[in-house]
Amino acid sequence: MRKLFGTDGIRAVAGEAPLDARTIFAVGEALAHTLKQQHPIPRVLLGMDTRESGPWISRLLHAGLIAGGATLHNAGIITTPAIAYLARKFGFSAGVVISASHNPWQDNGIKIFGGNGYKLPDAQELAIEAEIFARLAAGSSMENAPDGRDLPPTDVVYRHDYEAFLRSVVPGLTLDGMHIVLDCANGAASAIAPELFATMGGTVSLTHADPSGRNINEQCGALHPAVVAREAHERQATLGITLDGDADRSLFSDGSGNVLNGDAVLLVAARALQAEGRLAGNVVVATTMSNMGLEAALARSGIRMLRAPVGDKYVLEMMQQHQAALGGEQSGHILFPHLATTGDGLLTSLVLLDTIQRSGKTIEALVADLKTFPQVIVNVRVREKKPLDGIQSVAAAIREAEEALAANGRVVIRYSGTEALARVMIEAESETLMRTHAEAIASAIRTELGV
Repeated sequence: MRKLFGTDGIRAVAGEAPLDARTIFAVGEALAHTLKQQHPIPRVLLGMDTRESGPWISRLLHAGLIAGGATLHNAGIITTPAIAYLARKFGFSAGVVISASHNPWQDNGIKIFGGNGYKLPDAQELAIEAEIFARLAAGSSMENAPDGRDLPPTDVVYRHDYEAFLRSVVPGLTLDGMHIVLDCANGAASAIAPELFATMGGTVSLTHADPSGRNINEQCGALHPAVVAREAHERQATLGITLDGDADRSLFSDGSGNVLNGDAVLLVAARALQAEGRLAGNVVVATTMSNMGLEAALARSGIRMLRAPVGDKYVLEMMQQHQAALGGEQSGHILFPHLATTGDGLLTSLVLLDTIQRSGKTIEALVADLKTFPQVIVNVRVREKKPLDGIQSVAAAIREAEEALAANGRVVIRYSGTEALARVMIEAESETLMRTHAEAIASAIRTELGV
């Protein structure tokens, strides 16, 4: 079982284990050593979001990489999917992003992509973990590091190349006649979105694009989609777009202020690909969190929906197994494997805008038949992540909910892969039953494991 890597890299409060100085340095050493098994002198591309801890974490990681025999190139403040794309295009041994995605500014993280642009498989992360712990136990010391803690200068060529790629995905797109409200979450997209959308016409209202190092995701971004929805409604916009801190996912709203999550995007994208004859096998991969209403809407179009565990890397694995052309998560990670190797909030936004333009329909019309079941998610902060089926009171509450809802609902209980949270999700035709059972399960978890 992984101890450092969650579903999206290593993540913690900056300065505290496992994001303390010694561990960060050891991560650099271990990654360089792993890469040297295939690359005599590994080349690593680095990017970061806008958190104030990003630069010092990057310097420590750089020192560890140098100690391990690797070289580092600096893309500066840039989105996570940009690093995945650039690492692959320019033949880097790996790409690393210093980011904690949607988490608050006090947190940070280390995300690693292989030179192929994909997140590392679990087995490789486990191997790197083992080496990190071995180096820490052996007293791996930063004092023995060679010179080079200062980062190489930021090379803006990388950002411009990524922006050119995004434009190439939608070559005929013009926003003329549209009004877009775009929330950059005071994160990495703040460095890209202004340049990207400046040449596309229409009216683009940028919000939360003024990062201070401490305001990333603060009452904005994909965790707070109602903010951009309200703004879109007030401005009578065509579409509201909201990204998270590292812009690997996006949520949307229509001009009436209704939030549209990843399920809505999957429906629109699936039907568009199907109409173009590019939806292989008429299959879409979602997750256990996607609403039953999406499954029903896709079925009306003859599209089968498969469910993977939560985490875009697990969605991708199932997509590859079934050769699916589309997959994603309700949270806004959407995967277009013919375009990119990972979820990309800006790319998804452009694809959705292009679909709206080419269809001649509003986003409201495109999702009109998506009727969602009532769904509640209760997050419970926990002190440890014990198997829930081994805790009698929790298992009993889950069983009772499943029996009561039977074929008229779903119960999904899981631990977050990026935070110390247990997530209780219940979906049902009866909102009363849904909320009653969700709180009963959450209460049992709080009693047994709560902070």
